[in-house]
Amino acid sequence: MCKSFSCYCPGIQALSEFIPIFICGYIHTPPTLVLPPANPEADFVGLHHRLMFLGLIPTSDITHERKSFQWQSFSARFSNHQLFAVHQVAERVEALGQFVMKTRRTLKGHGNKVLCMDWCKDKRRIVSSSQDGKVIVWDSFTTNKEHAVTMPCTWVMACAYAPSGCAIACGGLDNKCSVYPLTFDKNENMAAKKKSVAMHTNYLSACSFTNSDMQILTASGDGTCALWDVESGQLLQSFHGHGADVLCLDLAPSETGNTFVSGGCDKKAMVWDMRSGQCIQSFETHDSDINSVRYYPSGDAFASGSDDATCRLYDLRADREVAIYSKESIIFGASSVDFSLSGRLLFAGYNDYTINVWDVLKGSRVSILFGHENRVSTLRVSPDGTAFCSGSWDHTLRIWA
Repeated sequence: MCKSFSCYCPGIQALSEFIPIFICGYIHTPPTLVLPPANPEADFVGLHHRLMFLGLIPTSDITHERKSFQWQSFSARFSNHQLFAVHQVAERVEALGQFVMKTRRTLKGHGNKVLCMDWCKDKRRIVSSSQDGKVIVWDSFTTNKEHAVTMPCTWVMACAYAPSGCAIACGGLDNKCSVYPLTFDKNENMAAKKKSVAMHTNYLSACSFTNSDMQILTASGDGTCALWDVESGQLLQSFHGHGADVLCLDLAPSETGNTFVSGGCDKKAMVWDMRSGQCIQSFETHDSDINSVRYYPSGDAFASGSDDATCRLYDLRADREVAIYSKESIIFGASSVDFSLSGRLLFAGYNDYTINVWDVLKGSRVSILFGHENRVSTLRVSPDGTAFCSGSWDHTLRIWA
C-alpha cells in the first residue's frame, strides 16, 4: 500500500491486506502480503551515514541515493497494483432493464438547421439558435415561442441561458458573444437592449455563463477560450493551448468550481483553471475532432463525443480514459453528449440522425432513438433530469421522456 494513502488514512494499510480499495474509478488490488524489514529506508540511509562517517562516500551522494531509493520503492509498490476500465469494475452491477423514451413535444419555428440549445434553470424554458440567424426562447410545455431575436449574421452556433433566467447569450459567424436581457413584455424590442460582451478573431463556437450572470465563458475558431465580464465587456482571462479550432466547452458542475473542459479540432480535450488560465490536464485519445464535452454530474469525470464515431469517458482523478462507447455498426460522428442526472446514462446525438443511449458503467448501448430527419446537432438533459431536448438539421427540436 502506498505510504501516501496510509499516512493520511490510519488503519487503511491493515485493511487493504484483506479487501480491494476502489479508487478513482478503479479497483486498487493490494499486493500479496510480504513482511518487509521494519523500516528499509531508515536502514538504507543509516548505512549511508556510516559509510560517509568512514569517508567511503561523499556527503552529496546521500540525498541523491535516498531519492533514488524512494522512487524505486514507490515504483515497485505501484507495479503490483492493477487498474481496470469502468466496465470491468461494474461486472457485478445489475444491467439496466428495457425502457422506452419517445418524443413528447416537437418545437417547430426555425427556418434552417438548429445548431445549439440550452435549458433555463426553471426546467421549462429553452433557448435555441439556428443557421437562419434566429435565436428563439420556447416554452417547452406549450411549445409556444416567447421571444425571438434576429441576429446580424447567419450560423448562430452558440447560445446559453443565464443562471437567473433573465438573459440569454448567443453568437456565431459575427465573432461576437451578445447578451440579451429578457423581460415579461413580449412586444419589447430585444435587439435595442443587446450588449456585445466578447470579441474573438474567428467564429464563436460555444458559450456558457459561469455560476452567475456576471461572467461568461466563450470558445472560438481562433483556437482560444476566454472569460469575460458581462457588465463591462472586459476580458478577464484567456486560455491558449489548443492547436486548432475550439468547438465546445463545459463548466465544472461544482458551485465553487473554477475549472472547465474544452474540446476541438486538434483532437484534444483540455481541462483549464479559470483563475490562472493554465491547462491543468490534457487528453488526446480521439482520432478526429471533438464536437462535444460534458462533465459527469459529480465533476470527477467528463465525456466527449467525436467525429471518430466514439464517445469516451475520462476520469480526472485517475488522469486517463476509462471507457469507450462505440459499436462497429456506428460509423457516423457523435455531435453532442450529455449525462442523465444520476450519471448512469449517456445520451449521444449522431450524424446518422439517431440518438444512442449508453450505459455508462457497462459500456453497452441500451437504446437507440429515432425521430429526427437529419443529423442531431445538439442535445441537453433538463435540469431536473426528467427529459432531454435535441436539436437537428431538420429545423426542429424534440423533447424526449
